[in-house]
Amino acid sequence: MTCYKCSYSSPLGELSIVATDTGLRGIWFENQRYFERGVTEAQLVTDHPVLQQTVSLLDAYFAGQAVDVSSLSLDFSATPFQQAVWQVLQEIPFGETMTYGHIAHRLGMASGQAVGGAVGKNPVSILIPCHRVVGSKGQLTGYAGGLEKKRWLLAHESSMKKEEENVTIL
Repeated sequence: MTCYKCSYSSPLGELSIVATDTGLRGIWFENQRYFERGVTEAQLVTDHPVLQQTVSLLDAYFAGQAVDVSSLSLDFSATPFQQAVWQVLQEIPFGETMTYGHIAHRLGMASGQAVGGAVGKNPVSILIPCHRVVGSKGQLTGYAGGLEKKRWLLAHESSMKKEEENVTIL
């Protein structure tokens, strides 16, 4: 299977975006844990439609807009459990957080540890918002890109949400 790749300069550093002809394979921060997991070789391109759509979504996100990835084709392997966890991640509203335990409860599980494992292997940083998952007391816990990036992403969303709430329609 042929993979295509481009780099994206985000406020947090370079991102690697990889796609196939079928869909998005992943978005990774340079040097993060699981960097380009499952990608053995990729052609550097800029005009691939999935890469272009992903770049547009990232541009919107960093401009402070909540993004909807439902129209983005995805192409990565995952267990049914990982898919279920990643679906819940997509349902966490922009600027809000959810605990590992809450996700486990939504999925009918007793423990958040398995959820943590699935969250940590999410291949689509930022757009499938694993950064919105926090510990049981709201503390920041693991993030493949690093806790400083998680902190930045949450602060970015919080500030954009506050700006949106302060807009008064006359």
